[in-house]
Amino acid sequence: MVDVSDARRSSAPDPRAALIVSNSGQPLSKVEARARVWREMEMRGVGRFPGIAGRIPNFVGAERAALQLQRLRAWREARAVKISPDAAQLPVRRLALREGKVVYMPVPRLRIIECFLELDPGRLGKRALQAASVRGAERLGRSIGIESMPPIDLIVCGAVAVNARGARVGKGGGFSDLEYGLLVEAGRVGSGTLIVTTVHPVQVLPQAIEMRRHDIPVDVVATADGLMSIRPDFPRPGGLYREELAPDRIAEVPVIERLLREGA
Repeated sequence: MVDVSDARRSSAPDPRAALIVSNSGQPLSKVEARARVWREMEMRGVGRFPGIAGRIPNFVGAERAALQLQRLRAWREARAVKISPDAAQLPVRRLALREGKVVYMPVPRLRIIECFLELDPGRLGKRALQAASVRGAERLGRSIGIESMPPIDLIVCGAVAVNARGARVGKGGGFSDLEYGLLVEAGRVGSGTLIVTTVHPVQVLPQAIEMRRHDIPVDVVATADGLMSIRPDFPRPGGLYREELAPDRIAEVPVIERLLREGA
């Protein structure tokens, strides 16, 4: 387990709190978890542009949640970080670039072979912060294949819902899980690579949530109120589970198609 001992006590949810199950006695399905979070965020008015439902929601307090990451030793020591392209993590990308970290941002839907954009503040100079947005990254970033990436020191993923057992629910596309599996296959991440997310407290559910073997759990949840460090109850994916990849997903993601062809 990566050292997160400096994620000191805060007003963030207690990871030791008992989790509850749904009325059926089963963990919440991903569909149920998403619906609860999207509805609650709408009711409380804590969402931001470009909206909530159907996406990783941007949220009020995202900047303060990003700043909480500075308390993590793993963040302070990280040089190469993978950060999701979601609007909720824009403050994290800006923070990383300000601190001189090289950011690797996945191309939406991994639609090309060189499926990451490298944002290197050493190369970008004064334009570095412009590259933090999706449009800025596409304009200023350098397209790079996974085989050309360095080992990743820390991952910041987007989330719709999380809980105190480390369960994470995305918006339903499965691309964060695919990205992780590809990076494992390429030897760019391992069991010691910290996985972090930034969310609004409403997104931290007290219920148990279903997790499948290809789903990535989180080690740390950052909100505007503080850090919640977790010992996930779920194993990390060991790579890509080829038998679970639908033909249309393989055809949609060229890097997976190439990997399967080369491994045939």
